[in-house]
Amino acid sequence: MLRLSKLTDYGMVVITALARAPQALRNAADLAQETQIGAPTVSKLLRRLARAGLVESERGAQGGYRLAQAPGSIDVAQVIAAIEGPIGLTECSLHQGRCGIQSTCTVSRNWQVINRAVLGALADITLAQMVGPSEQMQLRPAKSADNLSPKGMQ
Repeated sequence: MLRLSKLTDYGMVVITALARAPQALRNAADLAQETQIGAPTVSKLLRRLARAGLVESERGAQGGYRLAQAPGSIDVAQVIAAIEGPIGLTECSLHQGRCGIQSTCTVSRNWQVINRAVLGALADITLAQMVGPSEQMQLRPAKSADNLSPKGMQ
């Protein structure tokens, strides 16, 4: 099963909270209260997002965090990469030479194509879309989960 970490899920919640008022300075404590995510976790996420250049911080009593770019300029792939690191479904999707069967593998190139498709789909969704109503998201309909299950696993 492919699944993002809980930290990445929380990171998306935090950054979309910032995206709802992109020019406003918000402190970690307020974001923690709004999102119901622990303050230490929010602080950790804000540091990672700032390191990636997605949010900026201002020090001082009136300081806080805000988006470094417009919500329409930040995509979901950037947020995931800021928290998780490079997006790769398999080891060979990211790094050549780290797989023990690379020289005989017949599906490595296919995984790379799939990885680019997933990365492209994530890059096509912006924070502006994430904070808007879900009805406005323009995604291709997914295949039914029944069609995706391997035979014999139902």
